[in-house]
Amino acid sequence: MDDNKLIAQIAELRAKMREWKKLQIERKNRKMAEDKDKKFSVWSEYTDEDKSALEELAAGYIDFISRCKTERESVVEAVKRAEAVGYKNLDDVIKSGEKLHAGDKVYCVCMKKTVALFQIGTEPLENGLKILGAHIDTCRLDLKQNPLYEDGGLAYMDTHYYGGIKKYQWVTLPLAMHGVVVKKDGRVVEIVIGENDSDPVFCVTDLLIHLSQEQLKKTADKVITGEKLDILVGNYPLKENDKESVKKGVLKLLKDTYDLDEEDFISAELALVPAGKARDLGFDRSMVLGYGQDDRVCSYTSLVAMLEAANQTFGKTACCLLVDKEEIGSYGATGMKSRFFENTLAELLNACGQYSELALRRALKNSFMLSSDVSSAFDALYADAYEKKNVAYLGKGMVFNKFTGSRGKSGSSDANAEYVGKLRAILDKHNVHYQFSELGKVDLGGGGTIAYMMAEYGMEVIDSGVAVLSMHAPWEATSKVDIYETKKGYAAFLTEI
Repeated sequence: MDDNKLIAQIAELRAKMREWKKLQIERKNRKMAEDKDKKFSVWSEYTDEDKSALEELAAGYIDFISRCKTERESVVEAVKRAEAVGYKNLDDVIKSGEKLHAGDKVYCVCMKKTVALFQIGTEPLENGLKILGAHIDTCRLDLKQNPLYEDGGLAYMDTHYYGGIKKYQWVTLPLAMHGVVVKKDGRVVEIVIGENDSDPVFCVTDLLIHLSQEQLKKTADKVITGEKLDILVGNYPLKENDKESVKKGVLKLLKDTYDLDEEDFISAELALVPAGKARDLGFDRSMVLGYGQDDRVCSYTSLVAMLEAANQTFGKTACCLLVDKEEIGSYGATGMKSRFFENTLAELLNACGQYSELALRRALKNSFMLSSDVSSAFDALYADAYEKKNVAYLGKGMVFNKFTGSRGKSGSSDANAEYVGKLRAILDKHNVHYQFSELGKVDLGGGGTIAYMMAEYGMEVIDSGVAVLSMHAPWEATSKVDIYETKKGYAAFLTEI
């Protein structure tokens, strides 16, 4: 036989072997995924009482994320609910000189965008706290400080996107405006436009398909650039043939309706978010479709678990911490990298008559925390992005990420095995369905949470929460089962740690 022919046959055989091995691996992965699917169905284990409680929680959650679309709105709602079950403002306690004792419940707000709730336990604070920590900021479009302009007979407002988004997802959607404008005299004008059926909405325009040949040649991250995410706000001229008459018409409406002048945008915080309410998703209504579920699904379940425990007696002091700025790295006075939590804990120690610098350090070091944040859910349409043995599945319960980070665990807080074992025992004791997950395949990217910042104090921390489909898209999807199991898990943590 000719040597070249033999070499070609060997090469062909090796190629077939490689293909066969690839098929075997794919079959193995499929089988493992099928076995995982067959392992349990959370729904099938639920009693009618469980299903009723699940639907009640889901209804409250849908109402919460439909109304509270900014961190300010979420803080207002959290404080309202906390006060209804006996929480007092820590600032008022400090001013009065009142001392706190076991069973007392207080909250502290930072700049109207971050809130911490504490329920004092019977143990000294230096023994540590049990902390549920979630974030209440969400991806959105923020108005710039000089936003309004006119071009081509149309009035626009300039935006700067907030958080990690796929910019092309935000075009041609009905958008609502939420936020505040602070006047020079200190008056605060609250703005919510686009949520009622009678309200106007706003949108980012896109180029028509008939003229898009060049646009469609661009990569997805370049199809829509950040400076193209300007919202359309007007077309009616105040006076014909007058320069910038459409812009002037918009300004007149703002003046007449809200007593706002153009320069007032300088001291405004106005965000554009998807307009409309969250909804049940699917024929079977088993899921929720809504804006900003990362991370309001974890902040809501954390808050509910905390408030439902208002009449319990704790050993360690319990804390629910709802913070701002996570989507942009947790920077700023209201982000987790600020000293807000540390300073508040110092005040709490003092109000309990237990303050010393050493007691503060011990309290932080001896704490246990669930960094309550979402994880990615397996999507069969994009299966290549996931490693099926180590991914969360919608409907399989509460999700834990032992570590996050990217690629070689860069930027990760990696939970101790001993802490994970302790949590497993607690969850099993309380019949909480849970799963362990990674964000996706090792080299595809990654993400982070507030866990590593709290871990810097030496406390035990792990990420836990709800699996989300289409994370960071304008509309995200979650499973009602996962929401319910996560609330159960947070409640179990507060009871047992």
